[in-house]
Amino acid sequence: MPTDATDERVAAARAVAESFLDDARTADPTALQATVRRLEELRGRAPAGEVELLYRTVAGVVGVRTRQPYASRHLDTALRLFDPDRYGADGLLLECALLCALSAIRPHEARTRFADLVDRLAAPPARRARLLTMLGLGDAWSGDLVRGQDMLARARLLAIEAGRVEIQAEATSFLAKVEALRGDTAAAGAYLGEARDLAARAASSWVAAHIAECAVPLHLVNGDVQAWAGVLEFLVGTNVGANSGLFYEHRWELATHRALSGDAQAALALLAAVPDPPLEWPGAPALPAWRQWISAPDDPEAMARFERSLTGLNRPVERLSRARMAWLLGERHARLGRRADAIRLLETAASGYAAMGAGGPLARVTAVLDSVTGPAALPVRHDLSLTPTELRVAQSVAMGLSNRETAAQLGVSAKTVEFHLANIFRKLAVRNRTELAASLGRPART
Repeated sequence: MPTDATDERVAAARAVAESFLDDARTADPTALQATVRRLEELRGRAPAGEVELLYRTVAGVVGVRTRQPYASRHLDTALRLFDPDRYGADGLLLECALLCALSAIRPHEARTRFADLVDRLAAPPARRARLLTMLGLGDAWSGDLVRGQDMLARARLLAIEAGRVEIQAEATSFLAKVEALRGDTAAAGAYLGEARDLAARAASSWVAAHIAECAVPLHLVNGDVQAWAGVLEFLVGTNVGANSGLFYEHRWELATHRALSGDAQAALALLAAVPDPPLEWPGAPALPAWRQWISAPDDPEAMARFERSLTGLNRPVERLSRARMAWLLGERHARLGRRADAIRLLETAASGYAAMGAGGPLARVTAVLDSVTGPAALPVRHDLSLTPTELRVAQSVAMGLSNRETAAQLGVSAKTVEFHLANIFRKLAVRNRTELAASLGRPART
């Protein structure tokens, strides 16, 4: 039977853990290490199950945030210790287990293991807001964007009801990312601005560090290549992404952008600094082949090898990554004139995004797909006084793509497209896009 001393130890550990959950969104991760030491003292030489679960949770979460090699072992142990029959109605322990699943980059377990327990739990608005935020993040991270959007919106309202600015900031930042992926860029931009303001009001280093990560899909969906690349540079430079599984993907994306922009040296330097991740890391089965493609972006064999590696991305957490990689490959094939390869990969990406409810990137992929399959490319006019780059810009614009879409397809900035378009209009003596399309469609003079 438990002794009074054991009861006191459990009560003290619970108080420390509750304080940790309250502070986890605002405190600097290194400052939280004192909490780990306090729980380790309470754990003692013969730890009770509940105290051990609390200690392993806090040690694992703080370990992830401070990049400690032992962190995953703590998280796995905590998840093994969580007994739903024994602890499922305990809000503190349920929140700890859910936090461990996400910190261990196992977001698909959030709903399957814990959603029913959360539904049945009687909890105050602040805890419920945190639980729904984690469920929504797990849903979206696993590719169920529709359900994730709903959960995060509910969490945000509960945080407002509870008057907890730091929880509202976290839920809102994730909601901005999901809205961008869903295709509502106006809502995404509004939520992103709100999250920045809330993070500042709460002085939340945790949320502040991840707001830029949430901005990436918004810039990508908007077709703002310069903003997208700039944010990626910030993320890579600050190592953001270790907690979301995107640490490697951010770097590989930036290296791809630099390689396709003609700066092979910068691309290879980015990758030389980081080895391939362990196989259990999200996207790991494809990253070595992706690395090889970046070093030879026009090589058909490197592209084929990268495409074959996508079949290894079968986990829910890899659904978004798989579609994005297919998009990158398909767009490159399109630019190189390999229509069959481009169509196959772009359809793969489009199908993946559609199945997840990711209307934002789907629209971008569809625009590229339409440029390959749609009004079958306008006839190439060799009699026009246009440079090869101007001719590509002219054909893209004439087929209905916006300046941003043309820029994304050609791997240049929107301002570069505007510059070329002004020269094209002057050279062809046309005043608008309609006249440009008619000019390209006319038979060449003989």
